[in-house]
Amino acid sequence: MRALTWHGKHDVRVDTVPDPEIINPRDAIIRITSTAICGSDLHLYDGYIPTMKAGDILGHEFMGEVVETGARSTLKKGQRVVVPFVIACGSCYFCGKHQYSACDNSNPADNQDISEELWGHPASGLFGYSHMTGGYPGGQAEYVRVPFSDVGPIVIPDGIDDEKVLFLSDILPTGWMAAENADIEPGDTVAVWGCGPVGLFAVQSAFLMGAARVIAIDHFPNRLALAKKFGAEILNYEDSKVYDALMEMTGGIGPDAVIDAVGLESHGLFADNVLDQIKATAFLGTERPHVLRQAIIACRKGGRVSVPGVYGGFVDKFPMGAFMEKGLTMKTGQTHVQHYLPGLLNAIVEGKIDTTFLISHRMALEDAPHGYDIFKNKQDEVTKVVLKPGLAKAA
Repeated sequence: MRALTWHGKHDVRVDTVPDPEIINPRDAIIRITSTAICGSDLHLYDGYIPTMKAGDILGHEFMGEVVETGARSTLKKGQRVVVPFVIACGSCYFCGKHQYSACDNSNPADNQDISEELWGHPASGLFGYSHMTGGYPGGQAEYVRVPFSDVGPIVIPDGIDDEKVLFLSDILPTGWMAAENADIEPGDTVAVWGCGPVGLFAVQSAFLMGAARVIAIDHFPNRLALAKKFGAEILNYEDSKVYDALMEMTGGIGPDAVIDAVGLESHGLFADNVLDQIKATAFLGTERPHVLRQAIIACRKGGRVSVPGVYGGFVDKFPMGAFMEKGLTMKTGQTHVQHYLPGLLNAIVEGKIDTTFLISHRMALEDAPHGYDIFKNKQDEVTKVVLKPGLAKAA
């Protein structure tokens, strides 16, 4: 089959690779009909995530048709399913608490030492996201093997287009959990850093959870315009000093809750960010957490900090003094996708959440390297790339 494979920093290719096979009775094989490039895929593309190997198949946002099932899979051939990016067994201590992204069994034992050494406990398995998270082939391919297929995938009713439900695989539940982790109360003011896909879904979710005001912060005009379309007030950090603007907009109090939807690759010519970039380039640091620092400093006393943005290593100059002295609360984590799927699918079917607005580009799987290039380098106009394995390569 054909699949998008990683070969190094800014080097991804569409190669011919072996077809996936049933390995475990709980497996299923899915023929991919739609798969997306995620903002967190760019961390792999930019070489920030360790334990990648040449030839690894990328992609953790995908859906398709069931074509083969193991003896213990609950899926049936012909069903259309969306597959969570988090792989979970459904029966361990953490899955029992619906903390699926903490699953103890989905990351194979041979790979658990890597994350256990770094984070104190082994990570769960993820599709297409390094050997630290299991080394599972991803879904930017014609076919994919889905482990624990009796736990993760959700069956999509007939008559609903792929593009309405594809983002149930990651970014929609991630944006929803980001807002939920902000413990939003009716009438709150919520500030969201980053108007990429997760940030935009966090904006929608915050309003649905009762926020009176959402302030969206970015520097790409088109992405800010999308946030404004959903009712957010907007701040371009290239035109305004974010802290000063937030204080003025909130009467000197600060936002009740702040959401860092940017993660480890902050943008902008700020002194701390330039220093972080130098340290990352020289292998003296792993993250560029300017947004996290700014969000903590801007949050009101007693406020909440939600961090859906991806971090993987160590954060230098974390403002622990401000965090403690202001009595802030922080929640973060990979998304417990399986927990949110039924409710969010219903919200889509009932028209309460729109997902299709986000897609700016549709292209063939064979054009995926071009998709990565424009998603990284033309972020104002390229908000989301959806790959269609069935489409012909562009001329």
